[in-house]
Amino acid sequence: MSTLRRRLPNASALPAFEAAARLGSFTAAAEELRLTQAAVSYSIKLLENDLGTILFHRRHRLIELTESGRQFYADVASALQHIARSADALRYAGSDRVTVDSSTAFASHWMIPRISDFRNQYPEIDIRLSTSDRDVPIGRDPMLIGIRRGSGDWSDYRAVRAVHEVIVPVCSPAYLNQHPGWLEERSERTLIHLEEPHRPRPTWQNWFSQFEVAYTDRGEGLRLNDYSLVVQAAIGSQGVALGWSHIVEHALKNRLLVEASDFKWQTGMAFYAVTHKSVEPTPDTKRVMDWIVKELRMLK
Repeated sequence: MSTLRRRLPNASALPAFEAAARLGSFTAAAEELRLTQAAVSYSIKLLENDLGTILFHRRHRLIELTESGRQFYADVASALQHIARSADALRYAGSDRVTVDSSTAFASHWMIPRISDFRNQYPEIDIRLSTSDRDVPIGRDPMLIGIRRGSGDWSDYRAVRAVHEVIVPVCSPAYLNQHPGWLEERSERTLIHLEEPHRPRPTWQNWFSQFEVAYTDRGEGLRLNDYSLVVQAAIGSQGVALGWSHIVEHALKNRLLVEASDFKWQTGMAFYAVTHKSVEPTPDTKRVMDWIVKELRMLK
């Protein structure tokens, strides 16, 4: 800690920097941290003095990370999430609470619709959902399960494949009725894009290329950085989105969304339920993991 203090005398300013970078606003960061805008701005200025570099471009009512700021933010955000996770592990040590760590989209559109069924089946298990905007490392917690996309070859995790990655375009029934020829027209305004900053995901360019359909991404269309927002935009008739089959299954079943094309792309990747290899999952953790995998494998 003394080494950190020498290198970064104003380390206490890191939460202010992380919040401002994530929210894109000193004012919003101040509201989240219950500080004044001036206090956040001053903290970040001290941090910049410590580092000898500018972290933000400051414009009228707008801030933007510099290249140095983006690099620093990636490490700071990851470190603070590690600390938060460790704090949770200590806070819930000795409890019987099983935590499932996933993307917001998986928690919102897959877990939440099934929570009541799970509780009816396992009323004695207290399940907790944890989400973040990136795949943070799964810690050495015997009651922690992660949902991760990949090829299943993580060195630190034991992984059970739950569902293959299958992608199909989706939109609302009303939108498809109004735009039955969207695929042939391919107007940029019809496409909803996921611009995931921390989790690599296939894009519309990848999808069109897979089916040898001519397409050039010119940066138009509706662009969102969270898949939950993409799903909600598609439900709200804002356009056509790439649908990860297991995520949009509930919305398709309830006719909030429909498949906008017969072209389904199995990418070769999959989604896995993972735990850390260094610890043995508790019996309750195994029950939750088995339930998730079973439910996902039931999807057609």
